[in-house]
Amino acid sequence: MIAGEGARPGGPAPRLARADERERLNALFAELCAIPSPFGHERAVADRVAAELRDIGLTPEEDDAAEEAGAECGNLLARAGETPSVLLCAHLDTVGHDDLPIEPVLVDDGWENARPAILGADNKAAVAVMLVAARRAVREGRSFELLFTVCEEIGLAGAAAFDVAKLRSRFGYVFDHASPIGEVVVASPTFYRLTAEFHGKAAHAGIRPEDGRSAILAAARAIAALELGRLDAETTANVGTIQGGAGGTNVVPERCRFLAETRSLSTKRAEEQVAKMVDRIQDAANDPSCDVSVDVDVERLFTGYRHADDAPPVLAAERALERCGYRPTRIVTGGGSDANALEANGFQCTNLANGTERNHEPTERVSVAALEGMLDVTLALLEETAA
Repeated sequence: MIAGEGARPGGPAPRLARADERERLNALFAELCAIPSPFGHERAVADRVAAELRDIGLTPEEDDAAEEAGAECGNLLARAGETPSVLLCAHLDTVGHDDLPIEPVLVDDGWENARPAILGADNKAAVAVMLVAARRAVREGRSFELLFTVCEEIGLAGAAAFDVAKLRSRFGYVFDHASPIGEVVVASPTFYRLTAEFHGKAAHAGIRPEDGRSAILAAARAIAALELGRLDAETTANVGTIQGGAGGTNVVPERCRFLAETRSLSTKRAEEQVAKMVDRIQDAANDPSCDVSVDVDVERLFTGYRHADDAPPVLAAERALERCGYRPTRIVTGGGSDANALEANGFQCTNLANGTERNHEPTERVSVAALEGMLDVTLALLEETAA
């Protein structure tokens, strides 16, 4: 089995895309990856996408989500036809890469970054696929909508700020799960982020330590008291960063801050877990050995969803995948995508695996076979969902 591709029931998958479309796809993908677009800095890649949309014959509209999302620009929406039946969605931003350049190169029939940084296939593989599929769909007179969002990597901020009332489609698809083609995400979690800010009292650590109250000690006690990792089949929790101290060892640290999260496929379980985490953080601060104050900020970044077994977008996706020779597999995930934000705002949306590998890592890659396979699947989806 080729990396990034799902199980195929028999022989090579039929090719829906022509050779010239596959060539255009690879060239456009490499071009988009080479344009830096870490979250909040999407303007350059948005302009390139908008130019491509205009060349296809579509009129991109940019919304006013930039300020709310914390981005340089808003989300882009383009529409073909008056009564589109399906929305295709991808995000323009990537995770940060410390200003390291992205130089896409082909290695062993797959795209990688020649530099020690991400490739940006998350989510520019989907962006390129959507644009190339749209070019043919316009020529064939199909009706559809395309949405390109900003700041997905920081809590789905662009999609959350998007007004779904602008959409005319019955339902939509996000191509944003880095796993083999064929996987259909039917459930995604509710996600909470916690920020705990401890306030102690500074003192000279060698002369008057008893006069100080260590914020770092309180934070350490809090973290040690938290249940972290996989808590059950549907729930996880993690502490991701911690910062504190005054830069020297001779000062009892007055401040310390850490960021934590919990997520669960059960919204009730997520709420119970976040409440338990807040209680344990506050207990640690109030412990007589610490006696510091703490401010805990809790933010629900996105809400989970679960599709019914007979949900129309799930069934249409499975038909498209089978047509392209992939064996559909329904999965649940601990990750979020723009589908969470769109679902929370009342628009039915399904996340599909896109065949990319090791997203957010310096070894990120996507095979040419997977990239071109998703183009075939997208073309099949546009036919399956035609009004």
